[in-house]
Amino acid sequence: MDTNWHIKTLSPEEQAAAERLSTELEISLVAGRILAGRGIRTAAEARAYIRPSLESLHDPFLMRDMTSAVDRLCRAIDNHERIMVYGDYDVDGTTAVALMYSFLKTQTDNLIYYIPDRYTEGYGISIKGIDTAREQGCTLVIALDCGIKAVDKMEYASSIGVDFIICDHHTPGKTIPRAVAVLNMKRADCLYPYKELSGCGVGFKLVQAYAQRRGINPQDIYRLLPLLAMSIASDVVPLTGENRILAFYGLRALNASPSVGLQAIMEVAGIAGKTVTMTDLVFKFGPRINAAGRIKSGAEAVRLLITDDAEAALLFAKDIDSYNQDRRDFDSKTTDEALEQLQKDPMNPNRFTTVVFSPDWHKGVVGIAASRLTETYYRPTIVLTAGDDDIISGSARSVSNFDIYTAIDSCRDLLTNFGGHKFAAGLSMHKADLPEFKRRFEEYVATHITPEQQCPTLEIEAEVELSDMNWKMYKILQCLEPFGPGNERPIFLCRHLINNRNTRAVSEGKHLHLDLTDRIVAMDGIAFGQGDKAAHLQNGNAVDVCFYLEENTYRGRTTLQMNALDIKPV
Repeated sequence: MDTNWHIKTLSPEEQAAAERLSTELEISLVAGRILAGRGIRTAAEARAYIRPSLESLHDPFLMRDMTSAVDRLCRAIDNHERIMVYGDYDVDGTTAVALMYSFLKTQTDNLIYYIPDRYTEGYGISIKGIDTAREQGCTLVIALDCGIKAVDKMEYASSIGVDFIICDHHTPGKTIPRAVAVLNMKRADCLYPYKELSGCGVGFKLVQAYAQRRGINPQDIYRLLPLLAMSIASDVVPLTGENRILAFYGLRALNASPSVGLQAIMEVAGIAGKTVTMTDLVFKFGPRINAAGRIKSGAEAVRLLITDDAEAALLFAKDIDSYNQDRRDFDSKTTDEALEQLQKDPMNPNRFTTVVFSPDWHKGVVGIAASRLTETYYRPTIVLTAGDDDIISGSARSVSNFDIYTAIDSCRDLLTNFGGHKFAAGLSMHKADLPEFKRRFEEYVATHITPEQQCPTLEIEAEVELSDMNWKMYKILQCLEPFGPGNERPIFLCRHLINNRNTRAVSEGKHLHLDLTDRIVAMDGIAFGQGDKAAHLQNGNAVDVCFYLEENTYRGRTTLQMNALDIKPV
């Protein structure tokens, strides 16, 4: 599949800022372009961006219903009421529960946590969860990463004397649930300045507000930021504004003094003693935490994240590591079967969407399979499997800048439940409605998706010379971390590079070791999955290369190298 290359262009104002920053900060014009492209105009703004401050976090009481939430939480703690901390079973939900529970344990002993079962209760607030709260004597439930559409559930909870504080970040429906407080910055009536917090982030704002009310030292809650950094990394929320600040300090705290549970994850993931990055949170921590909810129970992830017992933590971490291996096996099987199903469909090459169903697929991996299929066909994708009775359910994943939530919403009359956001969603329906859903979903996407959204695009920061890619540039790039959506790792383009001496296919021809030159400067690199380009380069032909800059340590020697994302023959 061809990849579009889109080179970022600067407005006249941004170009002027880039030149000014280059002069004032004594950096290259390329580095100035990178800063200007992120909205930075002055040297002072550049220094503030490079050194984010926790003092820049917004006042949590700007969020709608925050005063009511803190009032109710204070009353519950002062009156020794029993509180349930309730959260979704994914990384965002379980880290949110671990963060809230860990903090509230310093305020009260009258506390329990609850994670719904993915398979018997499904996503969100369940009747079973509400009944459990009442049976356990809980008069207040703090719901995290879920609840924004639980209108009927809140009516039921109220009728049996169970109050709810909802902390959610998903798109609200037309009706806001009647809870004691509904904290969600995406509410139309919420004036909170930053709209992209994770579910765990909304929970943190409640903790922050409570701490302000009670006069608690902010440092006592900042120790919980590694959990929030995990949620930000795994839930693919933008790494801008508050999220960037919280992720920055969460990573710093994680590397300085990881909790017992997080240290155990580092042990089983083979990264103990190494500097943890956002990439590690996405690919090492996130899948293991998610695997607990997919294969066993999200409660096991919470148990690991809140424990103070190092020996027990290692045992818990080994358990979720084994669940992760099981998840990989299920994932591989589901993806292979889905691809086979699509290959047998004669209409598949002409479709704008992918919608597949099998009653035999494991519910815990349909979201991962949807991501895999999106990578293969690059189109909005839904993977469904059997649920209870005649209900089928599954997960949706989108492509760049296409709003799959709105596409699903256009078919809402066919659904029994759905929720999510622009790039990912969950949904369920009666099996009999699947053919009509597929037809209407396809029709909506076909008439709304643009040609640019139908193939992957690499957003290129700047066209550069190899001489620009030096250690000074790399140090500047490090200052822009952590990278993620909204603050992407800068990708560069170098044109007309040729083989220097040692470009060759490696790993049985799968990957490509690069040794390229522009006839002035040479640089090594790696191009994963592009071993087929070796002969072209070895024959003396030129290529254009899109890459990001990284360190490579080999036999005790550290050098800069390009990690080539795409290579095109000239």
